[in-house]
Amino acid sequence: MAKAKNEVAVTAKEFNLVTISGDLAEAVKEEMDGLGAIPFDRVKIPSGGGLAFELPGEEEDETESATELIGVILDHNPVNAYWANKFAGGNEQPDCSSFDGKQGVDRLTGEIKSCETCPYNQFNSDGTGKACKNVHRVFMLQEGNPVPLILSLPPTSLKYMRNYIAKRVLLKGFRCWQVLTKITLKKEKSKDGITYSRTAFAFVDKLTPEQEKQTEAMRELVKNIYRNINIDTDDYSRTPAEDADAPKADAEGFMQVPEGTDEELPFNN
Repeated sequence: MAKAKNEVAVTAKEFNLVTISGDLAEAVKEEMDGLGAIPFDRVKIPSGGGLAFELPGEEEDETESATELIGVILDHNPVNAYWANKFAGGNEQPDCSSFDGKQGVDRLTGEIKSCETCPYNQFNSDGTGKACKNVHRVFMLQEGNPVPLILSLPPTSLKYMRNYIAKRVLLKGFRCWQVLTKITLKKEKSKDGITYSRTAFAFVDKLTPEQEKQTEAMRELVKNIYRNINIDTDDYSRTPAEDADAPKADAEGFMQVPEGTDEELPFNN
């Protein structure tokens, strides 16, 4: 049963930042020996234009809903996956997958392929959108939790993340892991009249120098451990109409903004 999660305003000084370090790091190393990394929690974007994220609850089969996520974006990266048999939402492994959005690896042969030139990664390769599924994973550290949440953004959300990182973070002299970010949902409609949800990003506050030291160390941990988490059905919750509507992603996995847009984004090609 889903429970609503109350949202409250927060500043960096009030933010209860907990990272895997010190005594906790030692405890994790000892207790998780032979068990692998601490399991991550995944955030789901709703279908049909819903405005609340779905998060795991305290109990195994329990979920919570939240209209906003506030935390530190430790890392983010593009992920691609291709199923030879049309993707139907099962748990089967993809026939080709890429954890950087640039080079894919064929599961059977081990052949390395270029995502940029791959015919399955072109629009209309499956009749409506791409045969290869593209998302951008975001690793966010929330208050009081040392394990980051993973939010998989569909192509229709990437333009807004790009705009936020460019204008509100980098051009202000920060990195994502040095600030608190708020992510919310907005309702959009595709060219075919399909209603869906896309993310919106907002700058909340700059972290304290001590918090920055902690998040920088956590960023390296995330890049080394969590970037290669297996791709599964929760990464791909968008509809074919959303996929077809999405502008083409560039080599870095971000949107190319269509000509004539009034947005000036410094990372455009």
